[in-house]
Amino acid sequence: MLWLELTVKAHPEAVESVSELLSRYIPSGVAIEEPIELLGEGQEYRVLTGQPVSVHAYVPIDGKQEEVRQHIEEGLWHLACLGEHFVSAMQTRVVDEQDWANAWKDYFHVTHIGQRLVIRPSWREYTPKSDEVVLTLDPGMAFGTGLHPTTRMCLEQIEQCTQPGMQVLDVGTGSGILALAAAKLGATYVYALDNDSVAVESATSNVAMNELEERVKVVLGVLDEQEAVRMAGKYDLVVANIIAHVIGLLAPQLARVLTPDGLLIVSGIVEARLHDALDPLLAQRLEVIDRVMIDDWIALMLRKQEH
Repeated sequence: MLWLELTVKAHPEAVESVSELLSRYIPSGVAIEEPIELLGEGQEYRVLTGQPVSVHAYVPIDGKQEEVRQHIEEGLWHLACLGEHFVSAMQTRVVDEQDWANAWKDYFHVTHIGQRLVIRPSWREYTPKSDEVVLTLDPGMAFGTGLHPTTRMCLEQIEQCTQPGMQVLDVGTGSGILALAAAKLGATYVYALDNDSVAVESATSNVAMNELEERVKVVLGVLDEQEAVRMAGKYDLVVANIIAHVIGLLAPQLARVLTPDGLLIVSGIVEARLHDALDPLLAQRLEVIDRVMIDDWIALMLRKQEH
C-alpha cells in the first residue's frame, strides 16, 4: 500500500498543537521524531533538547489525500497566525508501507530508561546486566519507541510504582511499550486498549515477541462510558499517554476504572495545555502525587482518593 507522508518540523512547545491538528484529519495518529546524536558505536544516543522536532503523519493514497493535505496546510497557517512557536512548512513524499517500517530502523537504538529498563529494537543485539529489564520492541507503524519524552516519563513512573500482582490498564497503547514494561516489572495482568488497528497489530506482535501473551491482552476499542462501567474499580494502575484534551475528556472513565487508592499515570501533555487534562482529573477526586517534566512535556501521577 502507498502512503503520503506528511512532515512538519516544530519547536518543542508547538509539537502538541501540530499533533492535534494532524490527528484531527488523520485518525491513525502521528509519529514524533526528536533530533538525536549517536553515541559510541551508534547503538545508543542522546536527545538534542530544544531542537526542532519532526511530526509525521501518514495518509493512504486513495484519492482523498489531497483534500486532507489542503486542510492541514490551512490549519498550519492558522497556527502561525495565532503566534505558535516555530512551525515549518509541511513536506510530503510518497512511501511504501514496507519501506516506511524499515526506515524507522535507522533511527531506533538501544535505550536505557530509569534505573533498570532497557528498550531493545528487535534487530539490534544487546547483552543485559543482571538487574536490567529488557523490552524487545518493533514499533512498525505504531507510535511508541521510548524516544519521545512523554513515553520516557511514563516508563520511569511505571518502573517506580508497579508492584507484583497489579492489574494494569494501558489506554492508547500504541506499540504496547508501556503495557510490556508493566508486565515485565511484575504486573499480573495488563489490558492494552487502542482505537487504531495498526497499533493493535503492532502491540500484539510485540507482546508475542516478549512472550507475554498470558499476561497482556491487546484489544481494539475505546474507553467509553460503557466500557468504564464494565471495568469499574478493577485496575490498580492506569496509564494513558495520549494528548491533554483527550485525557480531559476521558477523566471520568479513567477515574471510574481505578481501584480505591489506585494510581493513574498520564502524559502527552504540553505545559501550555496542562489544565485541559488536570482540571477534569481533579474534578474526579484524583490527587496529584508526582509531576515530572522534560522540555515542555509533563507527566502526572495521580492517586484515587477514597470517599
